Amino acid sequence: METLKERKGKGSAMGDGEICKSVAEVLGGQVSAHDQDSSKRIDGRAGAAGETPQDQGDTPTAIKTKKDSGVVDVDPCKATQWGLDDVVSWANGEHFSRVLSDCLRAESIDGSVLLSLTESDIRELRYRLDYKLAFGELKKFWLAVCKLQQLVKSSRSNSLAQVGRQQEVHCPSDGSRCERHGRMARTHIPPEYSKTALSLGYSFVVTWITSFVMVIVHEHVPDMERYPPLPDIFLDNLPHIPWAFDMCEITGSVLFTLWVLVLIFHKHRMVMLRRFCVLAGTVFLLRCVTMLITSLSVPGTHLKCSQKDYAIDKDSGDAANSMVLRMGRAYRIWSGLGMSIQGVRTCGDYMFSGHTVTLTMLNFFITEYTPRTLYHLHTFTWLLNMFGVFFILAAHEHYSIDVFVGFYITSRLFLYYHTLANNRSLMQSDAGRTRIWFPLLSYFESTAEGMVPNEFDSPRTLFRRLKGHFSGAKHYMKMGLHRCWLDRHFSLKASMLSFGSSQQITSQSSQTTQTRPNQSQNGTVRGVRLEPCSRVGGTSGHTSQKKKKVLKI
Repeated sequence: METLKERKGKGSAMGDGEICKSVAEVLGGQVSAHDQDSSKRIDGRAGAAGETPQDQGDTPTAIKTKKDSGVVDVDPCKATQWGLDDVVSWANGEHFSRVLSDCLRAESIDGSVLLSLTESDIRELRYRLDYKLAFGELKKFWLAVCKLQQLVKSSRSNSLAQVGRQQEVHCPSDGSRCERHGRMARTHIPPEYSKTALSLGYSFVVTWITSFVMVIVHEHVPDMERYPPLPDIFLDNLPHIPWAFDMCEITGSVLFTLWVLVLIFHKHRMVMLRRFCVLAGTVFLLRCVTMLITSLSVPGTHLKCSQKDYAIDKDSGDAANSMVLRMGRAYRIWSGLGMSIQGVRTCGDYMFSGHTVTLTMLNFFITEYTPRTLYHLHTFTWLLNMFGVFFILAAHEHYSIDVFVGFYITSRLFLYYHTLANNRSLMQSDAGRTRIWFPLLSYFESTAEGMVPNEFDSPRTLFRRLKGHFSGAKHYMKMGLHRCWLDRHFSLKASMLSFGSSQQITSQSSQTTQTRPNQSQNGTVRGVRLEPCSRVGGTSGHTSQKKKKVLKI
């Protein structure tokens, strides 16, 4: 008898055909007609693809049929450079059907598009575009695309320069990055209007606090005669330019106009507005702390700053009037946006520069939320930012340390915030610490899935969307007014009905009270029953007398 090991050896030595033959012998050698027809169909499909059952061995017949069928050898490592013919040749080399090859040619799928395909895209070839493709062929095509993407990713380190010259602008050459890019572009980003409104309220409160703190620090500005300007390497070597500070605010106005235009036409404007309000409010809240901690002396002798400008009589002891006076001054600063061209002049708010914060924040947001191809716009915004900083120093309105600290804090906070928001894995890996040190980030970016794609609406689309919002608001307002009218109408009707029923009740009660004292002529009162079953009082009396007689018996 054969041992189990010898049987295993024979089984491993047998080929696929021998295994199938042995199974058929065990079953009695009977093969149904359905199986024969299916085997014929499989053999015909393999022959159409340029492969016969004998080609599954080690014979080189597959290579001959591949050349005879017109398949051209293509380099998978250069998939980003493939054209339509190269992609079709690759599909034929992978033994896909003619239908799939025609589909690739009809849909203009070249090498870069092939590397950016996802599983949902391939599934849409059958269920959305209605191509007659088998499910197994779709799955094999997806596995082949994944293999090609991994091959391109591994070869990218060797031919990075060559692939970089051939790659397109909007899609990276790396297959995985390209897939992530496509997935990012198709990700639905919720606007979250409630969070945007909360961020607007947060920035509004912070601007009020900043204006009030500016009034407080002006009351405690150091005396120029006792505390002269501190030595500064830039201010000591840069002459004073009187009109420079106005030019700084003009450059800031230009940057703000560009930012508003980007905000209006961007598709994800609510996310951008929310992030801008959160970051700006956080930086200016930090500025309030630094202004209160240390009061620096006036940086230039041309500045006529004195405590008497905002002096308040402390001997009067009227704290309410002092607070009202400070709030009025803070409102003038807040309404003028703290700008000198609006007539606002303050002293003592030096560490750190609020103008530098505004210029840097606007510059970073414009460059972040516009495409990389707009390098002329990015260069222009950076020039405005740098010239604005230069004008601040040329006007001797701030020390150099104020400008440097303002630029550093704003840029670092912007980069930290967007790095964590764009990489959700970083935020989830240490969620507890993130909630402690960055509570605003944890709340406002709780639904962030990655980078916000730079997609813009055309003026026509924007106008149509605004028209839809306006018509929707009009419809809701109309429905609300109609509902209020219905509620009021039915409430009045109900009150009238209740008032009428109360009048009937009062009239009935008055009638009963009039009939109740029914006295006879001799002064005796006859008993009257008010039960609905009784017709007249006499009958009731008669029945009562009968009951009395029955009781006597």
